[in-house]
Amino acid sequence: MRTIRSNREIETIFLRGRRVAHPLVVALYRPTAAADGDGARVAFVAGKKVGGAVSRNRAKRVLRAAARRLGAPWPGYDVVLIARPLTGRAPSADLDAAVSSVLERGGVI
Repeated sequence: MRTIRSNREIETIFLRGRRVAHPLVVALYRPTAAADGDGARVAFVAGKKVGGAVSRNRAKRVLRAAARRLGAPWPGYDVVLIARPLTGRAPSADLDAAVSSVLERGGVI
């Protein structure tokens, strides 16, 4: 899975991307320049509101697992998945449904 590593690119998606929210996760997405899917990437973010370092790392880890199960990266889009405080404690089925929901509402999948 290709990930977005540059803070500058993540900030660009924060500023210019579209946002869809769910109580467990927020998705920011922006179409990539290469619509063939080669440019599609994903980033995972967990802020301090999620908790300490252990909680933030767990939240990002479960988001990565959910994204893999849902076929990330999604062709034609750069996607940033943002953890919320309940993300790390949610059952995997609920998290999969939440990620799928925000991506469907955004038109990514």
